[in-house]
Amino acid sequence: MTLGTLFWLFIAGFVVWYWWQAKAIKDSVLKAAHRYCKSMDVLLLDDAVYLRGLWFKRDPQGSLRVWRRFLFDFATTGEERYTGRAIMLGRKIVHMELDPHRF
Repeated sequence: MTLGTLFWLFIAGFVVWYWWQAKAIKDSVLKAAHRYCKSMDVLLLDDAVYLRGLWFKRDPQGSLRVWRRFLFDFATTGEERYTGRAIMLGRKIVHMELDPHRF
């Protein structure tokens, strides 16, 4: 086994690991969005969340964490679509909000 082969195996392993972790994080945000929409008496549309921001920021303890912003669509009556946001810092959701909407 050559060094080049080991390098490509490492890259492939890293890609698989990253995809697995990203899927787990997205699934947890989707569950949280379902709960939040239910508590706010709105309907989560498309059963999906979309990653729209990725950065590094510090948490309150000063540790560097990955900051992620997810968007999702919701409706109050089923006629109009609105946007909601979920902000994660590390593996913790630190903020969730809904755009102003009609009741």
